[in-house]
Amino acid sequence: MRNSYGGINATSVCSRFALVYNRHFVWCTLRILLLSDIHANLEALEACMAAAPPYDFVANLGDVVGYGGSPNEVIERSRDLGQVFVRGNHDKAATGLLELDDFNPLAAIAAIWTRDQLTPEHHEWLHALPQGPLSLEGFPHVQLVHGSPGDEDAYIVSIGDALVPLLALTTPLTFFGHTHLQGGFFANGSVADGFRPEYRTVGQAESVPFQLKQNTRYMINPGSVGQPRDGDWRAAFALFDTDAQVVHFHRAPYNLKAAQDRILAANLPARLATRLAAGR
Repeated sequence: MRNSYGGINATSVCSRFALVYNRHFVWCTLRILLLSDIHANLEALEACMAAAPPYDFVANLGDVVGYGGSPNEVIERSRDLGQVFVRGNHDKAATGLLELDDFNPLAAIAAIWTRDQLTPEHHEWLHALPQGPLSLEGFPHVQLVHGSPGDEDAYIVSIGDALVPLLALTTPLTFFGHTHLQGGFFANGSVADGFRPEYRTVGQAESVPFQLKQNTRYMINPGSVGQPRDGDWRAAFALFDTDAQVVHFHRAPYNLKAAQDRILAANLPARLATRLAAGR
């Protein structure tokens, strides 16, 4: 059952996997693929999908477009993947829902260029993306946002930024994007801290598991598919196993030159291409 954003809700997915045992309903478990900040980087998105383990549905945390040279192609591919979307600030900027006053010059140029490139259908779809927080039907302990639960455009970069949202959360697990930094924050009683996955290489496909604990609140960022800013150029994403309560962080190498060439061919600022190689 597709929704107006090309996706299906978690309950619809779950109903296909539910079991009945001794007349008792047994709720299914899901593997949720988490994508964020693709930023019109088709090569990075395709690499993520090729590297992704089996999953049941996709949740997209926003900024499908912006910076990169393939906005229409990435929207089309994202819609094919479907499922659940929240809007990002670049999605808003590309459709006129957000003024560019707070954007740096490079981001503003890319937003204007993207706006001019979008097909009418893709403009309408992007314009209609919902604002977070977005709950997953059937999973009341999980919510999806772009920036933070209280402000969709807020940057949660440090534990200082995360502390107030974490303490105010009534939902134990929040997945967010926006910062392009893979990892997250947690609070448990009087303890609060941040964490980042540690990888062994800088050029291979890798995965790092992170076990969630009971009675702990989390804000977790799957990282940026199309423009990481944590010093690792590889495309980032995550998979959440609702049964094991494990978030698997992933990095996937992709055709960097092809993504850069698309940006240069579009006559976008060269800096948008060169920064991809540094993961900054």
